[in-house]
Amino acid sequence: MTRKIEQVRFAADAPKKKRVAAYCRVSSGKDAMLHSLSAQVSYYSDYIQKHGWEYAGVYADEALTGTNDNRENFQRLLAECRKGTIQMVITKSISRFARNTVTLLETVRELKALGVDVYFEEQNIHTMSADGELMLTILASYAQEESLSVSENMKWRIRRNFEEGKPWSGLILGYRFQNGQFVVVPEEAEIVKRIFREYLDGLGATAIMKGLNEDGILTRLGKPWRIEGVLKILRNYNYTGNLILQKTYRENHLTKRKMKNNGEKPQYHAVGTHEAIIDLATFEAVQEELARRSEHYSGKKPSTVTYPFTRLIVCANCGKHYKRKTTATGIVWICSTYNTHGKKACSSKAIPESVLYELTADTPIGDLTAIRAEKDNTLVFCFKNGEQTVKRWRDRSRAESWTDAMKETARQYALAQHSKK
Repeated sequence: MTRKIEQVRFAADAPKKKRVAAYCRVSSGKDAMLHSLSAQVSYYSDYIQKHGWEYAGVYADEALTGTNDNRENFQRLLAECRKGTIQMVITKSISRFARNTVTLLETVRELKALGVDVYFEEQNIHTMSADGELMLTILASYAQEESLSVSENMKWRIRRNFEEGKPWSGLILGYRFQNGQFVVVPEEAEIVKRIFREYLDGLGATAIMKGLNEDGILTRLGKPWRIEGVLKILRNYNYTGNLILQKTYRENHLTKRKMKNNGEKPQYHAVGTHEAIIDLATFEAVQEELARRSEHYSGKKPSTVTYPFTRLIVCANCGKHYKRKTTATGIVWICSTYNTHGKKACSSKAIPESVLYELTADTPIGDLTAIRAEKDNTLVFCFKNGEQTVKRWRDRSRAESWTDAMKETARQYALAQHSKK
């Protein structure tokens, strides 16, 4: 009997493709960023596929700084490498990856320990190669020195401009920065004059803000006004036609952190550099009034005070917390949005504090997680155990809302009117 033996060939498993990602830093500004990112995604996608690797995406950050702690997508890339989903990273140059030699080497060594190779195109260096780290150390030092040189050159140009009374740049309501100078924008200048005028007329920053928003007037960036924006206008010395230059500076060429100049660097006072919107006498009067009001109110304001309903009442209309406020008719709790921006921003109602105490008389406040203030005088009490209770309160009559002082004034007025008859 003849046996027939057949050889069975098993197809070998195809080698798993190396997953490769790219890291880049793209140009600042929305349009430039989109164009730059699109071009680099296309380039790296073709580059990776031509080498037979699996494309794992392009991670890009805005080209503002070379430090890695504030680069969101750089951190995402590192997280993927730590998971083992990326085996190689391609980047254009050492300076794009990190400008700090220590940071660069720490990151490269971590990735190397994870088995992740980093390839720098311009320098033609693979970190997994035998001499990769030595070459990186040398070249990264050069990159860091180059960054320092660029930074020092920039500082020199800025100082020269300051010495000549020229601002480095400017984004300020009332002016446009053209050819190194502030040029007045008449319609915006009127807004600035209005703010100064109303403040000296007795209005506060909150009232001025509300008036601007109610009139549909927007900030320089096209947004609704905030209290901080009004105060910034009132304190801006540039409106006098003069400049105080180098009020801030950068910590160093690596972090580029913006620091307030408290005497660490020289400041420059340039007089008559551009057309004034506010005369110096008006500006100084406003500064004196700002100081007077600050001193007046700071003496009366207590340190942080917590009341039973602090951060407990939530507005169902806008989501903000209610705050305690003393009014002519007594103490109420009012939505923060309504209190700051008015009824147009939030149509909620103030709740008398006495009403809150009545409604919580049989309810331990410590058992509550929130009190949701809804329309039609409805309050929803949310408990820690997940239960909810709905209660409604009624508006006080005019007689109930009058204080003793108001009643006495009305009584005296009535007597005076009666004696005239």
